[in-house]
Amino acid sequence: MEVLTHYNKSFNKIVYAQKETKNREFDTCNFINCDFSNSLFLSCLFTNCVFTSCNLSITKFNHCQLDNITFKECKLLGVNFSSCNDFLFSLKFDACILDCCSFARKKMQKTPFINSSVKDVDFSECDLTHSIFKNADLTNTIFSNTNLKSVNFLTAKNYTIDPERNSISKAKFSLEGVLGLLNKYDIKIG
Repeated sequence: MEVLTHYNKSFNKIVYAQKETKNREFDTCNFINCDFSNSLFLSCLFTNCVFTSCNLSITKFNHCQLDNITFKECKLLGVNFSSCNDFLFSLKFDACILDCCSFARKKMQKTPFINSSVKDVDFSECDLTHSIFKNADLTNTIFSNTNLKSVNFLTAKNYTIDPERNSISKAKFSLEGVLGLLNKYDIKIG
């Protein structure tokens, strides 16, 4: 009989690309140097798990619960986090590549994006209140009707945010970064 619940386990160098995993629970598990690229996790529950140096590019987390999940040095190209359950949705990113991901309509308060590439990401209609983008590259990232109250952008770079289409009260920006708030006005500052 196949194990449906995994508690306090470590998965090392697992190659599980282009596979499907359904109705599994992973609680306090570590995934190290694993390849889950182009895989499908369907109706799975991940709680207090850490992914380190994993390839999760184009992985689907359809109807999955991601509760207190940490990604360190992971490649997450093109992941649609919008398809995850909203209940207890909580993520942390450190030194990750998140390019072309979607978090549309997710409530992600206090989410840290540390030393990560966050290019071409969709944060439309997200609640990112009190999140931090520390040394994050936000080239071509979409903020549309996004709650950015008290978000820390002090060391983020290459962002464009329309203050008229997003809530930015008490958000923190560097002096150089303020230019990213003025792009739509097509003005020159010298």
